[in-house]
Parts: sequence; structure tokens; C-alpha cells
Amino acid sequence: MPLFLWLTFVLFYSGSAISGQITQAVFSDVQYDALATTQCLAEPGRTMYGGGVIVNPEFSNGTAGWAVFGKGVIEGRVSHSKNRFMVARNRKRPMDSVSQKVRLEKGKFYAFSAWIQVNEGSETVSVVFRVGDGEFAPGGSIVAEQGCWSLLKGGVAANSSSTVDVLFKSKNTSKEIWVDNVALQPFSKKQWRFHQDKSIEKVRKSRVRFQITYAKKRGLAVRGAKFLVKQTKPGFPFGCGMNFHILESTDYQNWFASRFRYTTFTNAMKWYSTEAKQGQENYTTADAMVKFSQDNGISIRGHNVFWDDPKYQPDWVKTLSPEDLRKAAEKRINSVVSRYAGKLIAWDVVNENLHFSFFEDNLGKNASSIYYSTAYKLDPTPRMFLNEYNTIEYCGDEKVSPGNYKKRLKEIFSYPGNEDILAGIGVQGNFGRGQPNLAYMRSTLEILATTGVPIWLTELSVHPGVNQAQYLEEILREAFSHPAVEGIIMFAGPAYAGFNVTALADISFNNTPAGDIVDNLIEEWKSPDFEAHTNDGGFFSTSLFHGEYEITITNPATNCSSTSRFEVTRDSSGRTFHFQIG
Repeated sequence: MPLFLWLTFVLFYSGSAISGQITQAVFSDVQYDALATTQCLAEPGRTMYGGGVIVNPEFSNGTAGWAVFGKGVIEGRVSHSKNRFMVARNRKRPMDSVSQKVRLEKGKFYAFSAWIQVNEGSETVSVVFRVGDGEFAPGGSIVAEQGCWSLLKGGVAANSSSTVDVLFKSKNTSKEIWVDNVALQPFSKKQWRFHQDKSIEKVRKSRVRFQITYAKKRGLAVRGAKFLVKQTKPGFPFGCGMNFHILESTDYQNWFASRFRYTTFTNAMKWYSTEAKQGQENYTTADAMVKFSQDNGISIRGHNVFWDDPKYQPDWVKTLSPEDLRKAAEKRINSVVSRYAGKLIAWDVVNENLHFSFFEDNLGKNASSIYYSTAYKLDPTPRMFLNEYNTIEYCGDEKVSPGNYKKRLKEIFSYPGNEDILAGIGVQGNFGRGQPNLAYMRSTLEILATTGVPIWLTELSVHPGVNQAQYLEEILREAFSHPAVEGIIMFAGPAYAGFNVTALADISFNNTPAGDIVDNLIEEWKSPDFEAHTNDGGFFSTSLFHGEYEITITNPATNCSSTSRFEVTRDSSGRTFHFQIG
């Protein structure tokens, strides 16, 4: 799929969803739709969810239901096409804007959307929820532009029942904020789970048909043929971080290899690990971990070639002149990428490139783009990722908002020579101990999906707390249910190996509650072994999770068996797999 094809994966709700009694959810794989596009539009797109709990969401009744928050002025305006919208002007402080009071109910997720424009230039505009004690909770942001409307999507998770002010924030108070078609739709956790399950059924499984015929009888159907189907490998990459302790412990090795087929080394490939002293490269640990992974059929994401955070450079790198840094970095990228060429499925080329700019500050604004180009020339096989934190887990970090993430992605992969690189979106997912904001997470994934670039959760963790296991499950289900997410790597593991933030097993490799959740989901997200028989036409139909399978067929007349292999993918829907027996 082209890098910036304006497509998205959209969740539509029936009219009954608006009243809170959801009876149907329709998931469309790829839709051209004004609700989901992130292009600038001459006129705002229509209101989602009929506005949800927002009063007068389209400003059809002037300012009814709306008020000024802070200082400044709000006024209704009418476009050339007779569309009514609201403007906040003469603003004195960032949060001076149009606002409305709404009642949030504890335990519900609230999906937010609004069409936004500014009167000149471009400016980041955020939605903010102000609770009674004066706390401001961010709900999402968009880079709005003059002359066109952009869709701000986000949301909030209600940790208590309370009345809040919904308002908008823009740091540049000289800009007018234009607002139209505002929506805030509540969903219970039961409704949210219903949507997830429907999506999983649609995007992670395919309905297929088997036909079994006699090899020597010109395709004659085998009536009542008995067969056994076993899934041998999942189609969705679901993996776990790995560190050097894997080389020391057979128990750790067995724990890992019995569960996961995908990994990222937490530190072993980083520059500070492989060249702690200038000119003294040491890949012993990384090489041994690669060998273990290869021996056990475990695919590896490379992490990372460079890290743009100044704090995490090797100590000797921090003191180099720009010219010496250029030479050292060239040596580093040639060394590590060439060494593991053909052995990795991905590279985080310049890690955390939106938050930090060590290489750009020292080597020029195109430094990262050039390193992506270099990595691709050294090994064109892996997908090259932009990898960041706070994009899905914290909506208050405007540096890595989905709009800014897309902008940086485009800058890197539209750099001359980079157009053919297999790009990847890496969202780390380092969640805190509170209720994860799944409404914001979903809206962010939808916005990032408009690029057409595969999304991976690359370093998923949940901080310790009484609900850690529950929150981990909610996040994993949200990611797995989204059509644009193509893989998940948790930065979690056994306490033996020092994974104390999200420990899946204790020091003796006994499961923690979080570990139970992971094991249960691994089982849930694969098709169980089953036996069946063909009908009179030699057919059998079923729905299977994507992945690799083994089928053993028994001839009812001779009781002889034969085994074949097949693979079910997203493209397999409606396909008939043909098998023959002697």
C-alpha cells in the first residue's frame, strides 16, 4: 500500500449505539469517509454519533448549550455554504475558548471528535476536559490550518462520575479557534468489548472451506472423510522483549520459547552495549541472543541503530566534534546493520526521533533521514520503523501527537531515495498504573492508519498496580482488534530477568496475574485443534484465525492417513483449500 494513501479503518455504529443500546457494530476494512479522513477539507465533515451527549453539536441553534471558558469572546458565524460554526476570539490565555458542561459516568469511555480550523497559519489545537477541582485532562490534539477543516479525534476515560467542562486549548492566543460538529459519545466497557470482539472476528480470522477428493478418481468427492486440523504457528506477531539473562538460564529459555515467536532485545544491540569504549566493538551477547532466537524459530526486531536522546549516547560519543561524530556514526551503522543483514524483520533506525534530536542538532536536520537511507542500502529486507513513546498512551504529549507523528514520518520517508523503504510505525505503549484511555488509543490508531503504514506496539508495558493485569488485557485486546496493528511486542517477562515493571512470571517462573492474562490470550487468539468430517460433496466450512496449519486426512475406506500444510491469511476469506487422498 502506498505510504500516504488516504485510507483508514473506520468503525461505524448503528443509530441504536447513540442511545447506548448497541445492537450492531459494522467494521469496514477500508473506507473513504469524511468522518475518518485527516485531510484538510473546505467544509467540515459530518458529526459523529449524532453528537453523542453534546448539546447543539452543529451550532444550528447559535450558542445554545455553549459558553465562553475563561476570557475572550465566542460568536457564531456562517460560511459561504450556509454552514454554521463557532469561533473563539480575543483570547488572552491558551484555554480561552468555547466550552460546554457534560456529565461523565464512572467506568465509561468517551470518544471525542470535532472539526477545527484557525484563522491564520497553522497551530496545534487540543481538546481538554476540566474537572471540578480545577484539574485539566488532555483528550487529544490536531495541527489545525487556515482555510480548511481538520478532524480532531481523541477521548477520555472517566475514573469518577462528575460534571466536566469540554473546551479547547491553543498556546498561541493570537489565533482564533474555529469549531464545528462536536461529538462526545459514551461507551460502557461491555460495549467497548463488543466492538473489539466483532473486529477481531473480522480482521484476524477468515472463513474458509476444505474440499477433499480422491486423487485417482478424477476429483471424486470423499464423503465423510475424517480430518484433524492443528494450528502450528499464529499469523499475528505477538512477542516479548528479551535480555541477556536468556543466555544464563535454561528455565528462562524454556519459558520464552514455549510462548513467543517474536522478540526485541531490550539493550543488547544498542550502541552503548556494543561499543562502550571507542573502537572496541563487542557483539558477543547480541550474537548469542540472535543464535538462540534463530535456533528456536523466533523472529527479531532490531533495536536500535541509533537513539536520538543525548542521555543514552555512549559516554565517549557525547564529547565528539561534529566531524568525529559523523565518522563514528557512519562506522556504527555500517557495522551493526551489515552484521545482522538478513537476520532481522525490522530496525528501529533512529529511536525516539520526535522527542529528541541529538544527531540533527550535531549533523544537520536531515541526519535521521540519511540514516534510514543508509540502513536500507545495507539491508533492504527489514521494515524500518519510526519508534516513539506517548503516542498512544498519553494524549498530553503534543510532540508525539498522531498529527506530528505523521508529519515526521512523511519527512523521513519522502526524503530523496527513501520512497521505496518499507516503513513502519512503532508506538511503544509504556502505560502508567491508571485506567488506560482506550478511546484516545483507538482514535490515535485510526489517525495513524490513514498513512497505510503498518503499526506495531513495540515496547508494551503497564506499571504495577492493583489492576495491572486487567489493564494489560484491555490494551492488548484494543491493539489486537485494530486492523492497522500488525504486531505487538511487550517489554515484559520474568522477574528473574529483571522485568519488574510488567512481570509475567516471578523469580521461580510461576505466572503472575499478568502472565495468566498473556497465556490466556495466546490460547484465545489461535484456533483450537478440531476433528470433523466432510459432507456429501466432500466439503467442510469453518472460520479460522490467520496462521499456519496442519491437516491430517483419513480415508474412510482404507483408514490410511496423509498430512498436508496450509496457511490462512487475511486474503484467504472465501477461499477453498483442495486436498486429495489416495
